Amino acid sequence: QVQLVESGGGLVQAGGSLRLSCAASGLPFSSRSMGWFRQASGKGREFVAAISRRGSSSVYADSVKGRFTISRDNAKNTMYLRMNSLKPEDTAVYYCATKKSDLASYYGPANEYDVWGQGTQVTVSS
Repeated sequence: QVQLVESGGGLVQAGGSLRLSCAASGLPFSSRSMGWFRQASGKGREFVAAISRRGSSSVYADSVKGRFTISRDNAKNTMYLRMNSLKPEDTAVYYCATKKSDLASYYGPANEYDVWGQGTQVTVSS
């Protein structure tokens, strides 16, 4: 069974840090580019960051650039999102996902990702 499971969310004060994890099973993890998305209450799903299959390339949304770091450990079938200097506007449910194909690029909009986790809530208090 193909599955992505996020963990590591929680409540943190502004300026604090969290590390999210995304554990994959049932799929060839090392052959799939991966991404993080988030969805705040009442808003659409927003791209956060993406990482290539081997982890050699990554890209970030402007809103998180310089504060968040995406990484992966293919030996552990796990992807991470280190979030520093958190702001109240980072409050959202965070999702990890696998990209359908790398033919065009290792990152893209949400409709180019086919397997999604259940999400983990991140709440940043001011």
